[in-house]
Amino acid sequence: MLSSIYAQPSLAERLGYPADAKLLIIHADDLALAHSANQATFRALESGGVSSASIMVPCPWLAEVAEYAAAHPGRDLGLHLTLTSEWKHYKWGPAAPSSEVKGLLNEHGFFYDNCADVAVRASAEEVERELRAQIGRALAMGIEPTHLDSHMGCLFFTRPDIFDIYLRLGREYGLPTLVSQNLVDALPEAFREKLSDKDIVVNQILGANPPDFSTGFAAYYEKVLRSLEPGLSELIVHLAYDDAEMQGIAVDHPDWGAAWRQADFDFFTSEKCRQIIREEGIHLITWRELGKLLK
Repeated sequence: MLSSIYAQPSLAERLGYPADAKLLIIHADDLALAHSANQATFRALESGGVSSASIMVPCPWLAEVAEYAAAHPGRDLGLHLTLTSEWKHYKWGPAAPSSEVKGLLNEHGFFYDNCADVAVRASAEEVERELRAQIGRALAMGIEPTHLDSHMGCLFFTRPDIFDIYLRLGREYGLPTLVSQNLVDALPEAFREKLSDKDIVVNQILGANPPDFSTGFAAYYEKVLRSLEPGLSELIVHLAYDDAEMQGIAVDHPDWGAAWRQADFDFFTSEKCRQIIREEGIHLITWRELGKLLK
């Protein structure tokens, strides 16, 4: 039975805010993807325009993130649990031994580039083994994650047993997992019944899509911020510089590619963004604050 801690204005009061407060986590996905993504995200976190980020443990630039986390222990850094490798030429594989997660891997030993193949080919045991290996690697490198979320949504939409693993790992490690009311409303009952009163459910997850990029991110994000309703929302962004490294990664992948990530960075490090947040009375919060409710 679903009796989760819904992110209504009463949750704002539990966090020390007025009941009608507009609470927002501006969250950058994909730390460790690339040096370009790391550096842009670090700068955005320090500018105050982004309040949270999450880390792709299997990706090559994890060590740089671990160094940053050690130097900035107050930063809100979660784990972007990853079962896919979506770029054309830039690939990665598992944190667990390959022999133990064969169902997650293509013929070349990399993760599949889509969630559907994960759902069809991987066993629940392989998924859990890999996710535990990612959490274990992060902890071994000195990263103390504040939350868990899911790369490309593979843990949300594929299978109820995979969704259950995601939620159980959050409870076991004492970490909030990203789940939203608009997500829950779209899921079949077999997924919804996995939730418990130990799970925090935010009101909504927001994020840009390809049509928004084509018409301009500044207009899109201003509209999102100015129409934000009371409660707790998470706005997901993807940051990097439009440089040679990111352009090489994003070959034949314009959506969420180099220019997209530069546009996200430009808006969320701008004075205009900070001004809108002030004018609309939006409170930027972190998963670290939400995690205290679980303790």
